[in-house]
Amino acid sequence: MTRFAEGPVESPGFLLWRTTMRWQRAIAASLAPLGLTHVQFVLLASAWWMSQHEAPNQVQLAAQAGTDIKMTSEVIGRLESKGLLSRAIDPADARAKILAVTPGGAALARRAIEIVEAADAEFFAAVDSRPLVQLLQTLAGVR
Repeated sequence: MTRFAEGPVESPGFLLWRTTMRWQRAIAASLAPLGLTHVQFVLLASAWWMSQHEAPNQVQLAAQAGTDIKMTSEVIGRLESKGLLSRAIDPADARAKILAVTPGGAALARRAIEIVEAADAEFFAAVDSRPLVQLLQTLAGVR
């Protein structure tokens, strides 16, 4: 029935699932006091980082975060209603919306990044993260 003699504990896919679920719970718990979900954090932090170079539009942000464009738009709407970022029509393309992180959004992004990086450090402390990062870059298709 399975090619793994010892069952799911030898399956890379199952182990990735279990690890991801455990990591996501840790990140969600660390972000809860800030009033951010994990996806809100990823999009806010990505928008903040990207805006250091050039104001991104929603499609660029979704590509950077690896998220679905429609879901990205919905989450951006929630971040906008919280006053963390704003959207404006791109003068060069009326179909595109340019994003701007508000000063409050930038401050929250920086604080959240510190908190998430601390949670990551604690979560991954048991392993040498350098080869893990290289492996994940390969699997994520970013290297």
